[in-house]
Amino acid sequence: MKSLDVDAVRTFVAIADLQGFTRAAEALATTQGAVSVKLRRLEEGLGHRLIERTPRAVRLSAQGALFLEPARAFLSTHEQALSSLGGGRRRFVLGIAAHVAGPEVPILLARLNAHDPCLTIEVRLENSRVLLDAFDRGELDAAIIRRDEDRRDGEILGPEHFGWFAAPQFERREDEPLRLAALSPACGVRDIATRALDQAGIAWIEVFLGGGSSAVDAAVSAGLATSAFSRRLAPAGTVDISERFGLPPLPSSEIVLHSTLTDPKSKAALRTIVSAFREHRGAIR
Repeated sequence: MKSLDVDAVRTFVAIADLQGFTRAAEALATTQGAVSVKLRRLEEGLGHRLIERTPRAVRLSAQGALFLEPARAFLSTHEQALSSLGGGRRRFVLGIAAHVAGPEVPILLARLNAHDPCLTIEVRLENSRVLLDAFDRGELDAAIIRRDEDRRDGEILGPEHFGWFAAPQFERREDEPLRLAALSPACGVRDIATRALDQAGIAWIEVFLGGGSSAVDAAVSAGLATSAFSRRLAPAGTVDISERFGLPPLPSSEIVLHSTLTDPKSKAALRTIVSAFREHRGAIR
């Protein structure tokens, strides 16, 4: 009867999630050679090749793709069994910027919980500046934010592209300022948008300010105003009006992960976050 080695299965999942042996070794606090050995033993025990490795890419084989989700479930059950015997729960506080949080967030949190069921995950949604200040004060274990112009640290998770969006029926007379909806004066995306308008010599006025992202989405969707949005997070039913109204292009930014955690379990959790985020955005490197 075949049996599964927990460390070997964990190694396989890390390679699959992180798309590489080097990243998996870093997350597991081991060496690339040890990762290769554990994977080879697992494949030999199962009688199937799970990972296809070429000079340019690391990807799942057909058998590996079939095995991945059962492997995750196996690891989750193993962690739950250990925690039931007295292992204490750990707290993980994650900040996610409101202009970053998208459809990948539930997937990210589910992946993190499956990776380590002993984690109590707390999530804070704020604008990037508030979260960066909280991270610097030690209130957050990790923060996923839009890159701050004054800082170049943090791990890049992917690019963020912006555009001007409004309801299809939105209209603007030439003799009136552009009607804007914005989250708050502290919103970094607001700064990007208003600076671009000022540089282009386009008059603007904020007719809807505050109330949270859902309220801004509602105002834009109703045709009351336009606003700058990440292209992946524009409200459903809105359209890009940049060309129609001659609005200036908006500079792209980057989404970055900030964290100072160094212990192996926390580093593995962080790699899980990075993997889930990049996987959903189609930006795995």
